Amino acid sequence: MKNEKYWETWSDETLKSFQETFIAWYEKEKRNLPWRVNLDPYRIWISEIMLQQTRVDTVIDYYYRFMEWFPTIQDLAEAPDDKLLKAWEGLGYYSRARNLKIAAQQIVTEFNGEMPKTIEEIRQLKGIGPYTAGAIGSIAFQLPEPAIDGNVMRVVSRLFEISDDIAKSSSRKVFEEAMYKIIDQKRPGDFNQAMMDLGSSICTPTSPKCEVCPIQAYCLSYKNNTMTNFPVKSKKLKPKDVYYIGGIIENKEQEFLLSQRDEKGLLANMWLFPIVEVTKERFNFLQKNWAKEDQQMSLNFEEQSMVAEDNSDIFEEFPQVVWQKRTLGEVTHIFSHLKWHILVFYGRQTGLMSIEKNQTWATKENFSNYVFPKPQQKMVELYNQDFRPKD
Repeated sequence: MKNEKYWETWSDETLKSFQETFIAWYEKEKRNLPWRVNLDPYRIWISEIMLQQTRVDTVIDYYYRFMEWFPTIQDLAEAPDDKLLKAWEGLGYYSRARNLKIAAQQIVTEFNGEMPKTIEEIRQLKGIGPYTAGAIGSIAFQLPEPAIDGNVMRVVSRLFEISDDIAKSSSRKVFEEAMYKIIDQKRPGDFNQAMMDLGSSICTPTSPKCEVCPIQAYCLSYKNNTMTNFPVKSKKLKPKDVYYIGGIIENKEQEFLLSQRDEKGLLANMWLFPIVEVTKERFNFLQKNWAKEDQQMSLNFEEQSMVAEDNSDIFEEFPQVVWQKRTLGEVTHIFSHLKWHILVFYGRQTGLMSIEKNQTWATKENFSNYVFPKPQQKMVELYNQDFRPKD
């Protein structure tokens, strides 16, 4: 019967040999990344938050700009919200940026402006969980704490043939136990980063490069040729589909109408072209039937069985707008739990139009002054690529 805690069978000599082999590989092959230039805990913290749900090659340019705009914890604590979100624009998961500022303010008020040096205190900071605390603590302060993310779980599950489902939070204890056993007590930061690099470059999800792996001699799944059986992960729930009608509305001054999102919730305080949620049936009907002779689409929607009587859309919200006879296309964007579908229309203001206090007119040249989430950026791209205005 397979030993579910194979690490317990390792002798002190095996453990020492494993650590020396692994660290030697890291010293030779480690990635040259800007946040590894020194052991500044602030740099490490910012990079680790950015790297959550985001690829390394995407993060690098954002990291340089962020550190230029907010070079110290004090600068981050005092950052204007609009500038902070602008620095984060395009990275997604914007709560990460907001939590960074809150945590920076905690550091200023509770820790005299310096990153706390114990795992317990680091964990008190807003937005910092076990992984980020372990990364900061081990890399910046050489605390023998594991930094367990998806890459590390994959490596460790294959190393010891751990069959616990990594999608379940209860499985974390098993991986922590294994990591506390094998982590290099003298060089925990290098060990954790070696794990990250190995999972990123060699012990990949679908095609692990076992032939060049520095720790293949210690790997149980390599020995048993079971690499592709690990990690064990149950399927994630499919994001819920949500449907919108989006309007790119232009006035005679060649300005475009923008709406700011609420202070709380998804994409808080960010700017988009006006969007209105509709049913899937309404979305599909408009997508199929919009190109009609009647430019205003003044069809009797109540006669359409797929449309609810109380349904409202962007055409009713902006009666002073003449809409183009064709759609600009569809924009889709996946959040962690939602998938947005936005059917995009272009229209021109023809009469006096009052706007809400959360709305404004802006020229394309001034778009850079507003924080645009990814769905908005995609709508702008769609307009730039496909729209050919007719006088």
